[in-house]
Amino acid sequence: MSATLTAPAEARTEAARPAYKVTFPRVLRAEWAKFLSLRSTWITLGISLLLLVGIGIMSAYRYDPTAVHGPGADAKDAVTIALRSSELAQLALGVLGVLITAGEYTTGMIRSTLTAVPKRLPVLWSKLLVAFGAVIVVATVGAFASFLGGMGFLSGKPAALSLGADGVLRCLFGAGLYLALVTVFGAALGMLVRSVAGGISLLVGTLMLFPILLDILPSSWNSNITPYLPGEAGGEIFKLHTASGALSPGAGLWVFCAWVAVAVAGAAYRLVRSDS
Repeated sequence: MSATLTAPAEARTEAARPAYKVTFPRVLRAEWAKFLSLRSTWITLGISLLLLVGIGIMSAYRYDPTAVHGPGADAKDAVTIALRSSELAQLALGVLGVLITAGEYTTGMIRSTLTAVPKRLPVLWSKLLVAFGAVIVVATVGAFASFLGGMGFLSGKPAALSLGADGVLRCLFGAGLYLALVTVFGAALGMLVRSVAGGISLLVGTLMLFPILLDILPSSWNSNITPYLPGEAGGEIFKLHTASGALSPGAGLWVFCAWVAVAVAGAAYRLVRSDS
């Protein structure tokens, strides 16, 4: 008797329960919710924005053309001054990328994530898309705010440039694009090594330490290799003037995108082939 009554009840429960499918928009929405819920997200985004805007405006305020000497004096311009802190901002945003992916391996949350999304790759694509979309907005706003905030202090000085000057908009949008790609690069490295400390170390070494280590090579080798390093090639994207021997902004973008693509491919391969 009890079995007869239980079976219809269970059937009604199963019928009333909606059948959810794992789709990419749902995975993307879940990753966006996780991204916004992390305290580290707001801290790193805030630090990067503070570095971009604060140091840029302060550099414009302290700029004194009479105190600028040396071979780089003529190349000093409002864009260079406004984006002076981009190297520091890239560290904060690169760390954010590492935390987005490697942080789940540290806490063990990656097991729940991959249980919910057994195909795995949509998790990586969602994380990278969320990181890129959020950072390109914040970094571009920071670059424009730094440039516009310093215009008043540079007015009438040799470095002054208007927003409509040739190449200025390309540099400001390029800075936002570069920093967003750095975040994706950090996220890919974090997924590749599955360690926050390891991902950050690899990021800093790749972007900042490689050019220093190459100084021990013969000068002819150094000049042929250095322009193609990720930090050097990516930095050309938002430079107003191209130095002798350096890549053009377009070529620098393609080279840096190639570095990012290799890191993403490695992260995708390990995510699919290795256990969490």
